[in-house]
Amino acid sequence: MVLEGWFLWFILFWVVFLVSMLAIGGFFMFRKFLQRLPKEDGKSDLDWQDYYIKKTKNLWQQSEKELLEELVEPVPELFRDVARAKIAGKIGQLALKEKAPYITIDLVIRGYIMATPKRDHKFLIKRLNEKQIDYSSYKALF
Repeated sequence: MVLEGWFLWFILFWVVFLVSMLAIGGFFMFRKFLQRLPKEDGKSDLDWQDYYIKKTKNLWQQSEKELLEELVEPVPELFRDVARAKIAGKIGQLALKEKAPYITIDLVIRGYIMATPKRDHKFLIKRLNEKQIDYSSYKALF
């Protein structure tokens, strides 16, 4: 049996496609696995994130929740929950560290900057300009 013509190209394309998809999926699964590994203190990054979210759940006000929702809006819907949890965990960590009585816009902005990569900061600046919030005090964090 000899493969030739369009069927050969279809099989080759299919093999490359499957290997590529498995590699991409494996990469993201491995990253999640690394985040679940316990550190020296016995808790993983995701355990700490969940801890901060649970401890500060009652400190959130509606306006800050809405701001967080607006900030994670450009993230694809598939990954939005993960992004929201990561940012909320960082905000909670800051709130507990500073013993804040409630979550403020300042904490939301600083937590967002610290929890997201630099490429996402352009969207934050755009959103802050739309809401007419002065972000000059956060320049050092950018």
